[in-house]
Amino acid sequence: MLINVPETVVADGLRGMAAAHPELVVDPENRVVVRRDAPVAGKVALVSGGGSGHEPLHAGFVGPGMLSAACPGEIFTSPVPDQMVRAAAAVDSGAGVLFVVKNYTGDVLNFDMAAELAEDEGVQVARVLVDDDVAVADSTFTAGRRGTGATLFVEKIAGALADEGAPLERVESTARRVNESSRSFGVALSSVTTPAKGTPTFDLPPGELELGIGIHGEPGRERRPMMTSGEIADFAVDAVLDDLRPNGPVLVLVNGLGATPLLELYGFNAEVQRVLSERGVPVARTLVGNYVTSLDMAGCSVTLCQVDEEMVRLWDAPVQTPALRWGR
Repeated sequence: MLINVPETVVADGLRGMAAAHPELVVDPENRVVVRRDAPVAGKVALVSGGGSGHEPLHAGFVGPGMLSAACPGEIFTSPVPDQMVRAAAAVDSGAGVLFVVKNYTGDVLNFDMAAELAEDEGVQVARVLVDDDVAVADSTFTAGRRGTGATLFVEKIAGALADEGAPLERVESTARRVNESSRSFGVALSSVTTPAKGTPTFDLPPGELELGIGIHGEPGRERRPMMTSGEIADFAVDAVLDDLRPNGPVLVLVNGLGATPLLELYGFNAEVQRVLSERGVPVARTLVGNYVTSLDMAGCSVTLCQVDEEMVRLWDAPVQTPALRWGR
């Protein structure tokens, strides 16, 4: 591992992020990352966060067109309410704050507590829960579906709308609509190794894969002998389509889990596009890369979001963050 000691991995990463991105205010001690121009007058602020180890989620999505602030927790561990309250206070312009929360028990409890504390300090707070993973109904970390790749769609589309000056109620309702229109499915080709443990967190024998893996290494639907890229695409896309049942165009996210080369992700995307074409599902936009990762896990996930014209317009709107940039 390219680290000093496990205890300082998150702080070291944040110090490096601060050095690379002067457009952000990065506080390694208090674990908050904020747009340098925040608060932006009249603008709804978006705040998200979660355990570290999923980079660039969430801190890599702070900037114009997406998040106003992010709260990184320890590796695979929820941030604490104090971080969230500090972030909300730093970015609130009086127009309100939207918390974007992935459906993991610790995240949900801590963001709920933070919302109450922020409201006590006069900050208007709304919350949207992201629960897009179709692999399992419940898992090690959740009651209900896990929040995964759709988080990027919610943060981008709601963030663009907030930048246009839309009120909190509309930003919140749009974020909920994006989540409700999104489904994901992940596949692991290897285990994940956390810095504290130093060895794989679960046993995945050579020549096998896990269908429906979670981003913390939670088990999925089943374990099978290794499949081809095309076979994985057939299984994963069909699992998403069986639940989403789109009747219009979709956004596609082909996401790497951390250790899969981009060449392989593009090859997998070719198979995903083939399956969608065979199923008669039109594609509006496609994004390929490592965006919602699981440290060094080899594998991928597919997220589809059924979109209308406004959602595509907001997706195409300019964005300037460390991990996502276009239009300016």
